[in-house]
Order: sequence, then C-alpha cells, then structure tokens
Amino acid sequence: MRLTNYSDYALRSLIYLAVRPTPETLANISDIASSYHISKSHLTKIIHQLGQLGYIESVRGKGGGIRLAVTPKDINLGVLIKQIEPDFDLVECFATPVAGEARQPRSAGLPITLIDAEGADSSKPVGCVITPVCQLKSVFFEALTAFVSVLERYTLADIIDNKDELATALFH
Repeated sequence: MRLTNYSDYALRSLIYLAVRPTPETLANISDIASSYHISKSHLTKIIHQLGQLGYIESVRGKGGGIRLAVTPKDINLGVLIKQIEPDFDLVECFATPVAGEARQPRSAGLPITLIDAEGADSSKPVGCVITPVCQLKSVFFEALTAFVSVLERYTLADIIDNKDELATALFH
C-alpha cells in the first residue's frame, strides 16, 4: 500500500506546525511549502481540508495564518489517514461496491467495500472475473486492516518526540 502525496503532505504540515519554536504563533502556507520544497497551491487544498476537519485553525486577514487547533497527542495518525486518504483500494475488488450496495461510510472502520458478486447486469461481471470465488481479497483486507491498526496506535506527538532535530531540519 502506498499513501498519496496528499496524505504525506498533510502529515508533514502537521509536523511543521507542531515543532515550530512557538507553536501558538501563526505560520503560513508559503513557509511550509518552502520548507518541504512542495507546491504551495497543492498544499493550500490540504491545509483547507485539515482546517475543515478541525486539526488546523485558520486566522484570516493581515497578520493571519494557521496553527494547530488541537494538541499533537490528540491527533491520531490512523484516524487522520482514514479521513484524508481518498481510498484504500489495494486491488480492483476493493474499488467498486456490489450493485445496489453503498460504500461503507469512512467513519465505519475501513473506508472500503469488497465486491462479492456480479453487478446488476449478470452478463457483465463487475471487476475481476474471479472476485466471487477469490480468497486473495480477504488476505489483502486483513493486511490493510493491520496497516491501519498500526497507524491508529500512534499520534502526532509520538512522531515528533525528536522535536529539536525536526525543528533544526525545518527552520535552519
């Protein structure tokens, strides 16, 4: 499994905000983008979503900026990734729900649905032809569940316990 750059940049942005010498002061997107050598326009979308999710506080106007809205110990990595990663479709049979079946909501465990049958038009199988009898999908589902479970054991605070070294690398 590979997380998207979107998730990577979201995590990096939260790290940046958490290790600032004065985290309560406002930062700006340009500084974060410059520190990581990433696109400011792409980062703007990410920061906006992190604000909508309540992880970042945005202050508008002259002298405005962003800062963490919650403490690093209250930002669970697994929960965050499930909220911002667009999908967990490791294989084709994770991507499309069975005809008439809705995808699970993101808040209900893993944000995926396994296909177990053919679609409404029985002359055309949905996805892979062996999906109805495939046992590999359950192995992938177990692996994905383990991946997310590991992430859920950690918070932002856990990955910034070397705060001084991170600050030196970011704010040199």
